Amino acid sequence: MTAPAPDRFAAPRPMPKPGIMDIHAYVGGKSKIEGIAHPVKLSSNENILGCSDAAKDAYRAAVDRLHLYPDGKANGLRAAVAERYRLEPERLTFGDGSDEIFALLCQVYLEPGDNIVQGEHGFAAYAIGARACQGEVRMAREPNQRIDADEVVKCIDERTRLVFIANPANPTGTWLTGEEIRALHAAIPPSVVLVLDGAYAEFATDPRFEDGLDLARTAQNVIVTRTFSKIHGLGGLRVGWGYGPAGIIEPIERIRPPFNTSIPGQEAAIAALGDLEFQARSVALVEQWRPFLTQQLGGLGLEVTPSAANFVLVNFPDVPGKTAREAEEFLASKGYLVRAVGNYGLPNAIRITIGLEAHNRAVVDLLTQFVGR
Repeated sequence: MTAPAPDRFAAPRPMPKPGIMDIHAYVGGKSKIEGIAHPVKLSSNENILGCSDAAKDAYRAAVDRLHLYPDGKANGLRAAVAERYRLEPERLTFGDGSDEIFALLCQVYLEPGDNIVQGEHGFAAYAIGARACQGEVRMAREPNQRIDADEVVKCIDERTRLVFIANPANPTGTWLTGEEIRALHAAIPPSVVLVLDGAYAEFATDPRFEDGLDLARTAQNVIVTRTFSKIHGLGGLRVGWGYGPAGIIEPIERIRPPFNTSIPGQEAAIAALGDLEFQARSVALVEQWRPFLTQQLGGLGLEVTPSAANFVLVNFPDVPGKTAREAEEFLASKGYLVRAVGNYGLPNAIRITIGLEAHNRAVVDLLTQFVGR
């Protein structure tokens, strides 16, 4: 047995391992405004339509089984995902949201001193998982708020174990074509795992976009993750999945908590996956109002980053009285919650989830007031 480090051993109370207390805890989008009972929440990229009625029915039907442990292998959901996407069921893993899969990947592959590479504006959960394993986080520059393969490759060295790419990306909404993803994969050493986070993949409708599943079918160092939190509207139930080669999935399964997805979560996810009409309505809403927000806010002189997700990133000038933080506060004062993203290296931007027609028109009207005041 290895003796603990003297400073930790002599401490008057249990001490976390080095680096843990340097991690900034994840902060989600705001959900409350003091003095406003029912604010419009456009801060967390939730599905503004809610979730499928079929998913609600499945959730309610699970109530009589709450005293039972769930199926640890999520076999019903496993079969449904495999059938929907034509995947081998044994090459799937399920998590408490896709966030848990990111953390498990870090546990599987990182030793102290190893590193991950992600975009400079990448999702915070990647870095949290790496730092919890005493790994280094390398941020690749994102020219024009977009992943650049050359910048990613520059960051890779002999101790790189994981490269995290969200496609489409959060919080920018930018995306890589299938050709660009394949080129990036070809430039990565075969010993490095390429993690393709597809949380917003269903909203990317450009024909040049590819979800990465075909690449993961044949490559030995690619895993694709997806979530039921976005298009399916099941963020409160925390269900995500990953697909990759046996060499990646098997070690994840060895350390995955045995009952990490619940009975109601599994059942609601199965029902949601089968409700194609709800999914189509969700995509149609985004396709209608994403260009509206882009055009209208751009017409105010604001720079809107081209998005393939269910949100838009709006860039503000760094001018007193017109900053992103002040815009966020102004919208909140009117009952609309959006997301400031300074913690993602974007201090001059806010992220706005696409809402219903009334919400989107109100946001344009309010920002028109803000810009002109």
